[in-house]
Amino acid sequence: MTESFLPHMNGVTGSVMQILRHLERSGHDAHVIAPAAAGMPAEVSGAVVEAIPSVALPGYRNVRVGTSPAGRVATSLRRFQPDVVHLASPFALGWRGVLAADRLDLASVAAYQTDVAAYTERYRIAATTGIAQTHIARLHRRATLTLAPSVESAQQLERLGVDRIRRWGRGVDSDRFRPERRDHALRAQWGAEVIVGYVGRLAPEKQVEDLAALHGLPGIRLVIVGDGPTRSRLERLLPEALFLGHLDGDALATTMASFDIFVHPGESETFGQTLQEAHASGVPVIATGRGGPLDLVRMGVDGWLYRPGDMEDLRMRVADLAGDARKRRAFGEAGHDAVQGRSWASVCDQLLGHFEEARSLRPVDARLRARRVVRPEPSSIAAPRRWRRYVALGDSLTEGLCDPAPDGALRGWADRLALLLAARGGLHYANLAIRSKRVADVCGAQLQRALELRPDLVSVLIGANDLVKHRTDVAALAADLEEAVSQLRGTGADVLLVTPFLPGRRAASIYTARFAAFATALAGIAARTGAILIDTDLHPSLQERPNWGEDLVHLSSRGHRFLAYRAGEVLGVPHADALGVLDAALHEHETIGTGLWWRRHALPWVWRRLHGRAAGDGRVAKHRDYVYLGRSTAMQGISVP
Repeated sequence: MTESFLPHMNGVTGSVMQILRHLERSGHDAHVIAPAAAGMPAEVSGAVVEAIPSVALPGYRNVRVGTSPAGRVATSLRRFQPDVVHLASPFALGWRGVLAADRLDLASVAAYQTDVAAYTERYRIAATTGIAQTHIARLHRRATLTLAPSVESAQQLERLGVDRIRRWGRGVDSDRFRPERRDHALRAQWGAEVIVGYVGRLAPEKQVEDLAALHGLPGIRLVIVGDGPTRSRLERLLPEALFLGHLDGDALATTMASFDIFVHPGESETFGQTLQEAHASGVPVIATGRGGPLDLVRMGVDGWLYRPGDMEDLRMRVADLAGDARKRRAFGEAGHDAVQGRSWASVCDQLLGHFEEARSLRPVDARLRARRVVRPEPSSIAAPRRWRRYVALGDSLTEGLCDPAPDGALRGWADRLALLLAARGGLHYANLAIRSKRVADVCGAQLQRALELRPDLVSVLIGANDLVKHRTDVAALAADLEEAVSQLRGTGADVLLVTPFLPGRRAASIYTARFAAFATALAGIAARTGAILIDTDLHPSLQERPNWGEDLVHLSSRGHRFLAYRAGEVLGVPHADALGVLDAALHEHETIGTGLWWRRHALPWVWRRLHGRAAGDGRVAKHRDYVYLGRSTAMQGISVP
């Protein structure tokens, strides 16, 4: 599974192509799942290419982002029956891939190749940087094995809490990229004594504008190969540079070998494939001293690393090599020698070894899960603590719709959790949730009342009513919710965040992408604020029909019990899992006919929407003030008065 593929050629696509060739030569069967794009081949190196529905990436008309849900991906994997799922630079489609592999009990190997978090910073959308980092962390922690291309990228992943990291670099095509391709006629067309070249995408994260620091250096010509959204701006900023556009194949190899110096200013490279190709071409490299280049460039041997952000240092390094042909030749020869042992054949043989290791680790993970000894998600386990004042915030799910108590009152997962907590010695409990409410309500009136109550534990389950609107801004919702969580955390209260979820119905699948994006955002909020997270994506059984009520949009009593006991687990309630199993064994879920569903739920909902009304209009919270739950109340399991 790859986030990028033909006809769009980049580092990710190039790596996948080399892997496919090696798999074919080695006698292995392969199947490719990639975002659909015009001109995509149906088969490559004997592997069928399956196109997944996609949308264009803003700013890149030819770059597609896969949008299929995990269920469709799982169906595709089930048909092919792989031994291992390779996730090439996973992020959007890769997340569905790792979920699908998990569902089918398949080993997955995630190859970290793109520093998405750094890209969000470079594109000045810092609000999403934390979201991206958290998403990267949970994706790679979910994979059986993670492959990092450089020491720095491995350290970055370790800081995010990713485990089972193995080093795996990239190969270089030394048959194509070699010094003999140097073209003197081409150099004459460029018309300069020393050619300084750049090859890569023209986009903010590549920092090509930093090459303006070379302006005025005598005897050099800057030649830029590549295309992208910032090309027009770069042409204005670098008027003396020659822009050749996108090149590939032999044309690219000839151009690369005809450079005298290769310069790469990007600071977010996890590896740096073009640096290897320059070395294979006998060209010395000057790159920023951060990320992948640290592993590829040997200072004073085959190139220079300049201080990140120091344009004077960059200019000085280029001037040094531009003025010394003998040093350029010595550096170029050393670089060429260094890459000769990095053939794609040897690198792909290493990859096959990683595949075998992942296959051996998958049964280990299965045994750990069976014993409930898991690789925990970041911020998912609370330190043992006894809470005395608990306030629940949210909408109908927390109010308890479709979970009637014996006396007819609504109960719900939060009431059930309060009873679990009260069994440890008594608890003051308030439930401010009201049906149909949205993030703005939780961050407004509910938050203000909660702050007045000065709780030491607050649960927040909200967002579903926002996410099913015709239009919604996930980032804005997350920002508002993060401010509310920060205020609660600022009072010293623990906050239990629960990601909204959907029933396992085809009709609900149109909202899957929104819910997934919001869940990722909540994971970021938990990581930054120290909130306790229940990521319901990790509990796929919650989607099953018996966990949903007769209206098919709210949890049934069984579903409320399930969520309450999962919350009890992460809050450290003793024996919460065993209590949950016992509770489930004592209850059965009742079904409801389709016709009754339409009369009781669907048609009234349509009527309210047509008249601009919501089910929660005019309602007040069932427990706006604290009620006290003593140990005896909790042990009897009766509803809260």
